[in-house]
Amino acid sequence: MSFTLEDLEARIAARAAVTDGSSYTARLLGDGMGKCAQKLGEEAVETVIAALGSDRAALTAESADLLYHLLVVLRAGGVPLSSVFEELERRTAQSGLEEKASRTESRE
Repeated sequence: MSFTLEDLEARIAARAAVTDGSSYTARLLGDGMGKCAQKLGEEAVETVIAALGSDRAALTAESADLLYHLLVVLRAGGVPLSSVFEELERRTAQSGLEEKASRTESRE
């Protein structure tokens, strides 16, 4: 399988541009960040519930929904996926404990 998060980001961008009322993505984005974030939160909870169960298919489906809604929120916030990847790359240049400590220190 060669479908990537970048492919999903591009599909969301294409669907966001649809103006004939046929795109759920365009409608969701049109409702604003609040609605996009609410949907992301709902999907996060559903993913957690699926993770606590024993149904791998449910966990797979909910994870797909979660990733979709995360990318919609990123689009609504004007944050390209590449920026998230850059941040992950920066963080993985050090151990997780070191990275977490640096975030704590910078907030003081």
